[in-house]
Amino acid sequence: MAEKKTLRQEFTKGLIKENPVLRLVLGTCPTLAVTTSVVSAVGMGASATAVLVCSNIVISLLRKVIPSKVRIPAYIVVIASFVTIVQMIVKAFLPSLNDQLGVYLPLIVVNCIILGRAEAFAGKNKVAASAVDGLGMGIGFTAALFCMGLIRETLGSGTFLSGIASINSGSGFAIPFLSQNPMLIFVLAPGGFFVFGLLMACANKLAEGKGLPKAELHGCENCPMANHCSIKDKENCESNEEEAAK
Repeated sequence: MAEKKTLRQEFTKGLIKENPVLRLVLGTCPTLAVTTSVVSAVGMGASATAVLVCSNIVISLLRKVIPSKVRIPAYIVVIASFVTIVQMIVKAFLPSLNDQLGVYLPLIVVNCIILGRAEAFAGKNKVAASAVDGLGMGIGFTAALFCMGLIRETLGSGTFLSGIASINSGSGFAIPFLSQNPMLIFVLAPGGFFVFGLLMACANKLAEGKGLPKAELHGCENCPMANHCSIKDKENCESNEEEAAK
């Protein structure tokens, strides 16, 4: 029972407590770039989730084999391999989605979320926990992208699932009033930042209701990843060495 509870906690933390986009503020570049439509947002989220789960499993399996000094290049090689596989699958079966995602699909290789989970979790934990962690973080990432895409596409284009033509012959659904009077700023960069900030505020409010610290960009004490952060450990180590030298 304890193991199941632990795995459940590892899965659910990525949804709100340590949501990679809204709480850890990672992967903001693809988040802002591909969320002009729901289909491209979900496509990016699903692709990143597949890479995240697979790379976490492999890195966890090899965590005792990979030398510490070359772990980051090794992680990138593993991640790049899975990104290549995912990109080939998307190109073969969903070419229109591949066109929508453009350069941001291969750039999953350097996505901070995936490399961050490899460094902070998969490289230190067992396979099952790493797989569940990757799945939870991936779903949290996809949910954040979906919410942004839903708001931006609905208000900015007056449509819903307009990119569904990449999957079948449909063209999505038009929202009568908004399709005639779209708020175009929401499909532009300023609208993306506005929606991003709005969703971050909502995530902070939910976290605050559960007694969790707000996601802030200064200091380590309020970071949701403070307990796993290697930078914080390094700073503590350096401060201890300085005190010892004095």
